[in-house]
Amino acid sequence: MRRRTRLAMAGAATLAWGEWLNWRWSRALVGSRGGASEAVVVLGYRNPQPTANFVNRWRVRAGVRSVAADDARGTRVIFSGGETTAGAAEARLMTNYAKSALAFDGTVLLEDRSTTTWENMTNVIPLLEDVDRIKIVSQPAHALKARAYLRRQRPDLAEKLVRADDYRLGEWILAKPLLALYGLWTLRGLKADERRISL
Repeated sequence: MRRRTRLAMAGAATLAWGEWLNWRWSRALVGSRGGASEAVVVLGYRNPQPTANFVNRWRVRAGVRSVAADDARGTRVIFSGGETTAGAAEARLMTNYAKSALAFDGTVLLEDRSTTTWENMTNVIPLLEDVDRIKIVSQPAHALKARAYLRRQRPDLAEKLVRADDYRLGEWILAKPLLALYGLWTLRGLKADERRISL
Protein backbone atom coordinates (compact mmCIF):
# COMPACT_ATOMS: atom_id res chain seq x y z
CA MET A 1 0.00 0.00 0.00
CA ARG A 2 2.79 2.41 0.85
CA ARG A 3 4.45 1.80 -2.49
CA ARG A 4 1.23 2.60 -4.34
CA THR A 5 0.79 5.74 -2.26
CA ARG A 6 4.34 6.86 -3.04
CA LEU A 7 3.84 6.18 -6.74
CA ALA A 8 0.57 8.09 -6.74
CA MET A 9 2.19 11.02 -4.95
CA ALA A 10 5.15 10.99 -7.36
CA GLY A 11 2.76 10.91 -10.31
CA ALA A 12 0.71 13.80 -8.94
CA ALA A 13 3.90 15.80 -8.27
CA THR A 14 5.12 15.17 -11.82
CA LEU A 15 1.81 16.33 -13.29
CA ALA A 16 1.80 19.42 -11.04
CA TRP A 17 5.39 20.23 -12.06
CA GLY A 18 4.54 20.00 -15.76
CA GLU A 19 1.44 22.13 -15.24
CA TRP A 20 3.37 24.76 -13.28
CA LEU A 21 6.19 25.11 -15.82
CA ASN A 22 3.78 25.43 -18.74
CA TRP A 23 1.74 28.00 -16.79
CA ARG A 24 4.92 29.93 -16.01
CA TRP A 25 6.12 29.95 -19.62
CA SER A 26 2.71 31.16 -20.84
CA ARG A 27 3.13 34.28 -18.70
CA ALA A 28 6.70 35.20 -19.60
CA LEU A 29 7.53 38.22 -21.78
CA VAL A 30 3.95 39.43 -22.04
CA GLY A 31 2.22 42.58 -20.85
CA SER A 32 -1.31 43.91 -20.59
CA ARG A 33 -1.33 46.40 -23.44
CA GLY A 34 -4.69 47.63 -24.74
CA GLY A 35 -5.73 48.84 -28.15
CA ALA A 36 -8.21 48.33 -30.94
CA SER A 37 -6.23 46.00 -33.19
CA GLU A 38 -4.35 42.78 -32.58
CA ALA A 39 -2.51 40.04 -34.42
CA VAL A 40 -2.67 36.40 -33.38
CA VAL A 41 0.36 34.56 -34.77
CA VAL A 42 -0.12 30.79 -34.93
CA LEU A 43 3.14 28.89 -35.39
CA GLY A 44 3.17 25.72 -37.47
CA TYR A 45 4.57 22.35 -36.48
CA ARG A 46 6.27 19.87 -38.85
CA ASN A 47 3.47 18.46 -40.96
CA PRO A 48 4.41 15.75 -43.49
CA GLN A 49 0.82 14.87 -44.37
CA PRO A 50 -1.54 16.70 -46.77
CA THR A 51 -3.87 17.86 -43.98
CA ALA A 52 -3.18 19.57 -40.66
CA ASN A 53 -1.80 17.12 -38.11
CA PHE A 54 -2.92 16.79 -34.48
CA VAL A 55 -0.52 19.42 -33.12
CA ASN A 56 -1.34 21.96 -35.82
CA ARG A 57 -5.08 21.39 -35.37
CA TRP A 58 -4.72 22.13 -31.64
CA ARG A 59 -2.64 25.24 -32.36
CA VAL A 60 -5.30 26.50 -34.77
CA ARG A 61 -8.02 25.98 -32.16
CA ALA A 62 -5.89 27.82 -29.57
CA GLY A 63 -5.32 30.61 -32.07
CA VAL A 64 -9.00 31.00 -32.84
CA ARG A 65 -9.93 31.06 -29.16
CA SER A 66 -7.20 33.69 -28.62
CA VAL A 67 -9.05 36.16 -30.84
CA ALA A 68 -10.45 38.90 -28.65
CA ALA A 69 -14.19 38.23 -28.52
CA ASP A 70 -15.06 41.86 -27.86
CA ASP A 71 -13.45 43.16 -31.06
CA ALA A 72 -12.85 40.30 -33.48
CA ARG A 73 -13.09 42.73 -36.42
CA GLY A 74 -9.84 44.36 -35.31
CA THR A 75 -7.97 41.04 -35.18
CA ARG A 76 -5.94 39.34 -37.86
CA VAL A 77 -4.85 35.73 -37.50
CA ILE A 78 -1.47 35.00 -39.06
CA PHE A 79 -0.65 31.37 -39.80
CA SER A 80 3.11 30.94 -40.06
CA GLY A 81 4.95 27.93 -41.46
CA GLY A 82 6.65 26.92 -44.68
CA GLU A 83 6.45 23.93 -46.98
CA THR A 84 6.51 20.41 -45.62
CA THR A 85 7.51 17.13 -47.21
CA ALA A 86 3.90 16.79 -48.39
CA GLY A 87 4.41 19.89 -50.51
CA ALA A 88 1.87 22.20 -48.88
CA ALA A 89 2.93 24.96 -46.52
CA GLU A 90 1.99 24.52 -42.85
CA ALA A 91 0.37 27.95 -42.99
CA ARG A 92 -1.92 26.81 -45.80
CA LEU A 93 -2.86 23.56 -44.02
CA MET A 94 -3.70 25.45 -40.83
CA THR A 95 -5.74 28.00 -42.75
CA ASN A 96 -7.70 25.24 -44.45
CA TYR A 97 -8.43 23.62 -41.09
CA ALA A 98 -9.51 26.94 -39.51
CA LYS A 99 -11.94 27.65 -42.33
CA SER A 100 -13.29 24.18 -43.05
CA ALA A 101 -13.40 22.55 -39.61
CA LEU A 102 -13.80 25.58 -37.35
CA ALA A 103 -15.75 27.81 -39.76
CA PHE A 104 -13.44 30.70 -38.87
CA ASP A 105 -14.35 33.68 -41.04
CA GLY A 106 -12.11 36.35 -39.56
CA THR A 107 -9.17 38.06 -41.23
CA VAL A 108 -6.44 35.55 -42.09
CA LEU A 109 -2.93 36.21 -43.36
CA LEU A 110 -0.40 33.58 -44.40
CA GLU A 111 3.35 33.52 -43.92
CA ASP A 112 4.45 30.43 -45.83
CA ARG A 113 8.24 30.64 -46.10
CA SER A 114 9.50 29.91 -42.58
CA THR A 115 11.21 26.67 -41.60
CA THR A 116 12.47 27.69 -38.13
CA THR A 117 11.07 29.66 -35.20
CA TRP A 118 13.58 32.45 -35.83
CA GLU A 119 12.33 32.69 -39.43
CA ASN A 120 8.71 32.65 -38.22
CA MET A 121 9.38 35.82 -36.27
CA THR A 122 11.49 37.46 -38.97
CA ASN A 123 8.89 36.85 -41.65
CA VAL A 124 5.81 37.93 -39.70
CA ILE A 125 7.31 41.26 -38.59
CA PRO A 126 5.96 43.18 -41.62
CA LEU A 127 2.47 41.91 -40.72
CA LEU A 128 2.74 43.19 -37.13
CA GLU A 129 3.89 46.76 -37.62
CA ASP A 130 0.49 48.44 -37.36
CA VAL A 131 -1.27 46.45 -34.60
CA ASP A 132 -1.68 47.40 -30.95
CA ARG A 133 -1.35 43.90 -29.46
CA ILE A 134 0.46 40.73 -30.51
CA LYS A 135 -0.35 37.20 -29.36
CA ILE A 136 1.86 34.25 -30.27
CA VAL A 137 0.24 30.82 -30.17
CA SER A 138 1.96 27.48 -29.73
CA GLN A 139 2.79 25.14 -26.85
CA PRO A 140 3.89 27.46 -24.00
CA ALA A 141 7.65 26.78 -24.22
CA HIS A 142 7.67 27.24 -27.99
CA ALA A 143 5.57 30.41 -27.78
CA LEU A 144 7.99 31.82 -25.17
CA LYS A 145 10.94 31.06 -27.44
CA ALA A 146 9.18 32.90 -30.29
CA ARG A 147 8.44 35.89 -28.04
CA ALA A 148 12.11 36.00 -27.01
CA TYR A 149 13.14 35.92 -30.67
CA LEU A 150 10.77 38.76 -31.49
CA ARG A 151 12.22 40.70 -28.56
CA ARG A 152 15.74 40.18 -29.92
CA GLN A 153 14.77 41.20 -33.45
CA ARG A 154 12.33 44.02 -32.71
CA PRO A 155 12.16 45.15 -29.07
CA ASP A 156 9.62 47.81 -30.02
CA LEU A 157 7.17 45.20 -31.31
CA ALA A 158 7.86 42.94 -28.32
CA GLU A 159 6.40 45.71 -26.14
CA LYS A 160 3.05 44.84 -27.74
CA LEU A 161 3.09 41.18 -26.66
CA VAL A 162 0.13 39.98 -24.60
CA ARG A 163 -1.00 36.54 -23.48
CA ALA A 164 -2.62 34.17 -25.94
CA ASP A 165 -5.11 31.51 -24.89
CA ASP A 166 -2.69 28.64 -25.48
CA TYR A 167 -2.44 27.56 -21.84
CA ARG A 168 -5.41 26.13 -19.97
CA LEU A 169 -5.30 24.32 -16.67
CA GLY A 170 -5.62 20.58 -17.22
CA GLU A 171 -5.36 20.71 -21.01
CA TRP A 172 -2.72 18.25 -22.26
CA ILE A 173 -2.22 17.33 -18.59
CA LEU A 174 -0.63 13.93 -19.21
CA ALA A 175 1.69 15.34 -21.88
CA LYS A 176 2.71 18.45 -19.92
CA PRO A 177 5.56 16.79 -17.98
CA LEU A 178 7.09 15.66 -21.29
CA LEU A 179 6.45 19.08 -22.82
CA ALA A 180 8.11 20.61 -19.77
CA LEU A 181 11.22 18.44 -20.15
CA TYR A 182 11.41 19.24 -23.86
CA GLY A 183 10.79 22.91 -23.11
CA LEU A 184 13.66 23.04 -20.61
CA TRP A 185 15.94 21.69 -23.32
CA THR A 186 14.72 24.02 -26.08
CA LEU A 187 14.78 27.10 -23.84
CA ARG A 188 18.30 26.53 -22.50
CA GLY A 189 19.64 29.36 -24.70
CA LEU A 190 17.28 31.99 -23.28
CA LYS A 191 18.68 34.61 -20.92
CA ALA A 192 17.29 35.15 -17.44
CA ASP A 193 15.50 38.37 -18.45
CA GLU A 194 13.83 36.49 -21.33
CA ARG A 195 12.08 34.25 -18.81
CA ARG A 196 10.57 37.19 -16.93
CA ILE A 197 7.07 36.48 -15.65
CA SER A 198 4.32 39.05 -16.18
CA LEU A 199 1.28 38.38 -14.00
